[in-house]
Amino acid sequence: MDFRRHEFSLFLTLLTVLLFSPFSSGLLSSSESQTLFRIRSQLEYPPVIKAWNRYTDFCSIPSSPSLAIVCRDNQITELTVTGDKGPPPPSFDSTNSLQPFRVSSQSLSSSFSIDSLFTTLSKLHSLEVLSLVSLGLWGPLPAKITRFSSLRLLNLSSNFIYGQIPPLISSLSDLQSLVLDNNLLNGTVPDFGGFTGLHELDLGNNFLGPGIPSLGNKLVSVILKNNRFRSSIPTQFNNFNELQRFDVSSNKIVGPVPSPLFSLPQIQYLNLAGNQLSGALPLNITCNNELGFVDLSRNLLIGKLPACVRSNFSNRVVFYSWNCLAKVDPAHQHPQSSCHEEAIAAVAPPITKKTSKNKLVLVLVICGAGIVGLILLGIVGWVIFRKAGSRIAQAAVGNKHVPQKAATQVPSRMVVDSRHMTQGAKLGAMGLPPYNALTMEELEEATNNFDPSNLIREESNGQMYRGWLRDGSVVMMRCVKFPQKCSHQNLMQYIEFISKLRHRHVVSILGHHIDSDTIYLVFECVSNGTLTSHLTERQNQEMLKWPQRVSTVIGIARGIQFLHTGMMPGIFGNDLKINNIVLDENLVAKVSGYNLPLPSKDKISKVGSESPYSGGSDNIGSNQDGEKEDIYQLGVILIQIVTGDPISSKKEIEAAKHKLERSLADGPKKLQAAIDSSMRGTFAYESVRNAVEVALNCVATDISKRPSVEDVLWNLQYCIQIQDGWTSSENLSAQSQRFNM
Repeated sequence: MDFRRHEFSLFLTLLTVLLFSPFSSGLLSSSESQTLFRIRSQLEYPPVIKAWNRYTDFCSIPSSPSLAIVCRDNQITELTVTGDKGPPPPSFDSTNSLQPFRVSSQSLSSSFSIDSLFTTLSKLHSLEVLSLVSLGLWGPLPAKITRFSSLRLLNLSSNFIYGQIPPLISSLSDLQSLVLDNNLLNGTVPDFGGFTGLHELDLGNNFLGPGIPSLGNKLVSVILKNNRFRSSIPTQFNNFNELQRFDVSSNKIVGPVPSPLFSLPQIQYLNLAGNQLSGALPLNITCNNELGFVDLSRNLLIGKLPACVRSNFSNRVVFYSWNCLAKVDPAHQHPQSSCHEEAIAAVAPPITKKTSKNKLVLVLVICGAGIVGLILLGIVGWVIFRKAGSRIAQAAVGNKHVPQKAATQVPSRMVVDSRHMTQGAKLGAMGLPPYNALTMEELEEATNNFDPSNLIREESNGQMYRGWLRDGSVVMMRCVKFPQKCSHQNLMQYIEFISKLRHRHVVSILGHHIDSDTIYLVFECVSNGTLTSHLTERQNQEMLKWPQRVSTVIGIARGIQFLHTGMMPGIFGNDLKINNIVLDENLVAKVSGYNLPLPSKDKISKVGSESPYSGGSDNIGSNQDGEKEDIYQLGVILIQIVTGDPISSKKEIEAAKHKLERSLADGPKKLQAAIDSSMRGTFAYESVRNAVEVALNCVATDISKRPSVEDVLWNLQYCIQIQDGWTSSENLSAQSQRFNM
């Protein structure tokens, strides 16, 4: 009997432990669970992880682009957290030394310590993938990053990390992907030659330089754009047989273009634009058949273009404007003399106090060159001196506020927009397949030789087909006739423009093909219905709850932000009806009713005000009016999402607006009565109230009082935070009631 009592007592003890002890995430060890909570606190509770609690099963959280946790043997092997705190342009002090650029709404608070964060992260001993993107991290990258001995992927892009990359990072021998773009890193880049397994290196949009680092020859993608590299392209790249993507644009790289780059066995993308590359390309160079994109524009190249980069290949896009090239589009080339003079200036030594050795070399050169050379070099030297003096004077007056990456004579406002555009476009396109120049054979295969059964509709200037690519993905293919007098330069500019129409919240263009006077545009196919259908219970098994609705509007706003600021020129005055918002299988909202540009004989800025799935016109409005009209339409969509009532006329918009204004004034009960009844019990009142205020501001009669898309995003994110807090408290209350029953 005593034995049975003991057994029963032991059973009660075990049952008590199972029922009342914290659920620490399934099989995940308790120490790693506590580490995750500590990381959440140090990151200052970003929305995507704010709702974690002691009952969260970390190893069972569904993976998404914003959050992924992978476990193995009770240990975390992958941690991915993506926020929305992207960096603005950096600032400099009067000594030209980089300082952390602090913006309270974007970076983490002054109490944040990146060193403490990495100390905590290092307790995840089995970590193989670490991705902390757009979280507002600031400070120098700690050398203790080397503690992650098993790390295969490190992504810290779009933060405020400054200073040098720790040289000891080269000890991470298993690293396959290193992504540190869109930060404030500066100084010399460490030697990466020992990284035999490194396949991806992205250091773009920083302040690194001056020498291009030594790299391992197993790299597949090398992105060094928008930095301060001033050296020539090392010959080591001639042996990179696995290299597919090489981007060193917008630096000050000098010397000749290494011709072997064009014929590397795997090369597909080559961007050398915006440098000081000089000389002539050998006419006999060959190009890899897979090379689909080449940008040589804004350099100092002379001579003729080789045959394989003359843009007469249907599967290759080539840009070469603003060089000194002969017999190619002279209206968009500099005079030959400009490239000769600028090439000499590009390699001239910097002006310093100790110039005796440089002067001696200069004298010897002059003596060897003769009297004519003496005169020419004297003139060039005077020009260089004047330019250098101008730069020094500018630095002394305004260097504190002007980013050094800015091109000469570019206004500071344009610098801000350019950097934001690059970052937004890059982050927004994550998860989309790469843009491709397709062949006619691929198009015929996708549409079964343009079988009439795949024809969706005829348009005034072409047709729309449905197709299936080789990877099984469904696409929409639009055939568009362009004017016969459309110049080659305008067509190339058009292709460059549409190739950037790629964003997670926009129905994106995946590729193109040009044949005679027709351009074939290939779009992603989003077939999970419109936003209207997902708000109608009769057409869907489950209606969108309030958190899903807010996330949808945030997605729409981000799509609008990309159209306004992620393109140059921006796309305004879009047709943002609720029926033109489509949702994918993950309920991600995508804007389809935007002003798709069409080829023009004049310029690409003429855009149509219809869906990319339909035809276009030549209507174009002012940017300011178009921007405010888009905000108005966004407000109308938000009103319909809140109320659940369709709106089809201006009169109905005004009626819904006045109803919500009265409900706000009359108090919570009146406002709750105006909200879609299917959402009751799924929302925090304050969250909805704030959303209604945002909607009413968007549809203000006075357009000057309508908010910017950035303001809309900030307020909607605040609505999400309120909702997340309410949901967490509701869950805790429910759990407490269950245990107390």
